[in-house]
Amino acid sequence: MWALRRASNPLRYHIPHGAVAQAFCSKLDTQCGNLKHEHWDYELYGNTAAFVLPNFFPHGPSLSAMPSLGIRNLSSQAGATTSDSEVDDGFSDLDSPPETDKIGTIVDKEDNDEFVSEREISGDESKVDSAEVGDCSLRLSDSKSQSNGEKEPRRTSVASPFFKVVMDAPRQSFNDALNKWVEAGNSLGRDEISMIVQNLRKRRFYGKALQFLEWLEASKRLDFVERDYASRLDLVAKVHGLQKAEKYINMIPESFSGEIIYRTLLANYVSTGNIKKSEEVFNKIRDHGLPITTFSCNQLLLLYKRVDRKKMVDVLMMMEKENIKPSSFTYRLLIDTKGRTNDITGMEQIVEKMKAEGVELDLATQAMIAKHYIFGGLNEKAEATLKEMEGDDIKENRNACKVLLPLYAALGKAEDVGRIWKVCEANPRLEECLAAVEAWGKLGHVEDAEEVFENMLKTWKNLSSKYYNALLKVYADHKLLSKGKELAKRMSDAGCRIGPLTWDALVKLYVEAGEVEKADSILQKAAQQNLIRPLYSSYMAVLDEYSKRGNIHNAEKIFHRLKQSGYTMRMTQYKLLLEAYINGKTPAYGFRERMKADNVFPNKQVAAQLEAVDAFRKTHISELLD
Repeated sequence: MWALRRASNPLRYHIPHGAVAQAFCSKLDTQCGNLKHEHWDYELYGNTAAFVLPNFFPHGPSLSAMPSLGIRNLSSQAGATTSDSEVDDGFSDLDSPPETDKIGTIVDKEDNDEFVSEREISGDESKVDSAEVGDCSLRLSDSKSQSNGEKEPRRTSVASPFFKVVMDAPRQSFNDALNKWVEAGNSLGRDEISMIVQNLRKRRFYGKALQFLEWLEASKRLDFVERDYASRLDLVAKVHGLQKAEKYINMIPESFSGEIIYRTLLANYVSTGNIKKSEEVFNKIRDHGLPITTFSCNQLLLLYKRVDRKKMVDVLMMMEKENIKPSSFTYRLLIDTKGRTNDITGMEQIVEKMKAEGVELDLATQAMIAKHYIFGGLNEKAEATLKEMEGDDIKENRNACKVLLPLYAALGKAEDVGRIWKVCEANPRLEECLAAVEAWGKLGHVEDAEEVFENMLKTWKNLSSKYYNALLKVYADHKLLSKGKELAKRMSDAGCRIGPLTWDALVKLYVEAGEVEKADSILQKAAQQNLIRPLYSSYMAVLDEYSKRGNIHNAEKIFHRLKQSGYTMRMTQYKLLLEAYINGKTPAYGFRERMKADNVFPNKQVAAQLEAVDAFRKTHISELLD
C-alpha cells in the first residue's frame, strides 16, 4: 500500500502544514480551535466549535452521521491496495496495481500529491509483481504464506502439475479439464488449493480464480468455511463489481456469514474510496452484533487518511472506547499521516509511543520514516535511520539491502548505493536487482542500471514485465525515447505480458520526450483493447501535459476518460483541468457547479484558480465602466 506522488518526481510534491499536527499531549484541549485526543494526543487543526464523541455504537446514529472535524479538501483518492499485514486474511490487492516512483517506493496510482504509499505502510513491498499486485488474499488455509519474495517469482506454482492444468484450461471447458484431472486419481488437498488461489491472485487472474472456487464448491471438492466464502466474495467484487458482491453475501449460509465476510466487503469498498458504502458496511458489522476488529478500524483509518482525514480522530476515539488494541499497521498509518504533512515532531512522538507499547519497529516502518525525513529535507536524520537499518554488519543483514538502495539514491549517495550493491552483486536476488536498477536510474547512472538489467536477463531467462518496466521508467525519467522504444520491443519479443504498469511507463516515456499526442494514443488504445483499466497516474501524466500547454479540448477529453474508467473525481483532476483553461486564456463556465456535482469543493488554491477563469468577475476597469 504505498504513497502517492507523481512517478516523474516523487520529492517534488509537498502537502502543506496544518492538516494533522502535534501528537501525544496529556489532555483534551479545545483552546484556539485545536483539537487533541487524550489517549492518542492526535491533534487536528481547524476551525471547529465542538468536539463530539463518534456514534459507532448500538442505538446511536450511523457512522456517516458523525460530526466532521478539522481538515477539508484532501486531494488524495482511495482506490489503491489495502492491507493489514498482521492479519492472516488481509488484503493487499484490492483494486488496481501500484506503480513505482524514483526511489523505489510502490505508490498509490490515484494520488499524485503524496509521498509514501499504503503498500509501504502494510510492508507488502515484496509481494508486488509485474502488472499484478502480489498475493495477500484471504487464505484458504490457516497457515501463513511462506513466501519471502526473495527468489525467483512463482516457484511454488511450478511445483504443482494441477496449477498448470488450471492455467491452461480454457474458460469454455474449464470444469471438464479439472474434473478429468481429479478423476484420474490425483489428490487435491487444501494446501494445494490455497497455493493455486494465491498464485492466480498474484497474476491478477481473478476471473479464473473465481471460476476455480466456483468449481470447488459446485463439485463439493472442498467443504467451504467462512474464509473460503470470504475469498470468493472478494473475487466476485473484483470480477463482477461490488453490487454483485453484496448480492452474493445473501447466498452465504448464515452460519458462515460472520465478521470476516463483512470486513472483506468493507475492504473492497475502502479500495474504491466510497465513503458512504464503507461506512454502511462498518455499521452493518456493528448492527449484526459482530465484533469490531482492529482490521476493520484500520480500513476506516486508511479510507479517511485518503479522503477525509478529519474523521481519523473519531475512529481512534472509538477504538479506545471499545478497547480495540491498535496494531503495528495502525501506528504506521499515523506515522505516515504525520510524515505526509511534514509534522516530523508528531511523527517522532508516535514512533516513541509505538516503542513504548512494545510494537516492533520493523524494516518497512523504518524505511517509511527515512523517506519522510528525506521528503522533509532532514537528510542527517534520514542517514542516521539508514545506518540503523543497516545494523552492525550489512552482510549479515542482507534483507535490508533492497530497501536501502533506493533510499541512499534518494539522498544522492552514489557511494553508498555502490557499497550496498557490492554486497549483493556476487549473488544477487531479483528484488535487489530491481532496487539497484531504480537506484542507479535515480542517480542518473543509466549505464549502471542497464548493466544490472542485462545481468538479470542472463541469470533469470524469463523475466516478467515488472523488471523491464523498471528500466523503462529510467529511460522515461531521462528522456531516452529511442532506448525506451527498443526496450519495449524486447519486452514484446520476450513474450512479456503488457499491462497497466508497462502502459504507464510508455505513456510517461513519450510525455517526457514531448510527444504527448503519442502518449495519448497509447493510453487510448490500452483502454480500448484491454479489460484492465490504465493506471490513474497514466491519465494524470497526459492531463498534466495538456494543461501546461493550455490544450483545453484534449484536457477535457482525458478528464472525461478518467471518469469513464471509474476513477472518482477529486481535487487534483479539477486543479489540472483549471490550469488548462488558465493557460489557454479561456473562461471556464459552470466549473463550480461541475465540482459540486462530483462532491468536490475548492480549497484556497483552486478557489484562486476559479477566480482567474471566472468570465463574470469584476475588475477595477469593469467596475468603473459599469
